[in-house]
Amino acid sequence: MTLVVGVDIGGTKTSAGLVDSSGTLLAVRTLPTPAAQGPAAVLDTAGGLVAEVASEAGDVTAVGVGSAGVVDPRRGVIVSATGAITGWAGTDLRGEVSRRLGLPVAVGNDVHAHALGEQWRGAAAGYADVLLVAVGTGIGASVVLGGRVLRGAHSVAGHAGHVPAVAAAGRPCPCGGHGHVEAVASGPAMLAEYRARAAAAVTGPSGVPGPSGVTGPAAVPGLADVARLAAQGDRIAVSVLTGGAAALGSTIGGLMNVIDPEVVVVGGGVAACGELWWQALREGIAAEVLPALREVPVGPAALGGDAALLGAARMALEMAG
Repeated sequence: MTLVVGVDIGGTKTSAGLVDSSGTLLAVRTLPTPAAQGPAAVLDTAGGLVAEVASEAGDVTAVGVGSAGVVDPRRGVIVSATGAITGWAGTDLRGEVSRRLGLPVAVGNDVHAHALGEQWRGAAAGYADVLLVAVGTGIGASVVLGGRVLRGAHSVAGHAGHVPAVAAAGRPCPCGGHGHVEAVASGPAMLAEYRARAAAAVTGPSGVPGPSGVTGPAAVPGLADVARLAAQGDRIAVSVLTGGAAALGSTIGGLMNVIDPEVVVVGGGVAACGELWWQALREGIAAEVLPALREVPVGPAALGGDAALLGAARMALEMAG
């Protein structure tokens, strides 16, 4: 049985998992990502985790790495990245990991790794053509066609959060542009919108119920609280949550018309916002898709954090032959 290690490098944590050729995750180790200390510290952490999980196996054949940022899998380099990891853009990810471990290394974007994991052993298992959308701090996507990830000519395929959306018209996006769906449908965008509307609705000091029945923004520290208030009938929370979900659903529906997937899988922290969010998402999709796509299943991801590890491991297995 061939053994490989999958690695998931994110802005807050880095994980490594020992995986066999059947897709069984045998061991996992996780540490905080030393993002502020720069690429060398991040890569040292990843290398140490790989060595730790590999010590439980007889012989590891290869390593696969899924990383935040735009990753060129051909050159093995981080083309561009946000400031989540200091100095990450330009890092020779494949070369540096291989030098530390003395093993062949395959690299790719972390959302693409999620999609490969879900397509291998998760919610998209058995499907060759898959659209995966990850909704959290940002909005990313991955398209799997014929069992292979679509990366594009410049390795940026899948940036679904930067598709223009009517509901986001004029709103600034974290990418520096305006009017992208991420500006209304990401977790931070919906939380900020709720806080702004709640502050306007509160007549007294923050925390005092206003005419809409909401609690002031100081009492709502996270998106989970917005989802809880929406489930309880808070009108502002319902409007923000369903508005963001509907905008994202419209974007997904448009992507479906272009890609023609067999299944759509939605993951990320925002996907845990409850049935109101899912209903609005599905309605947004239904309003856009062509008739032939109305029966395409749309559902939640199944593997959680294990998806990226399994997807990265699959990249390593494919490289190893």
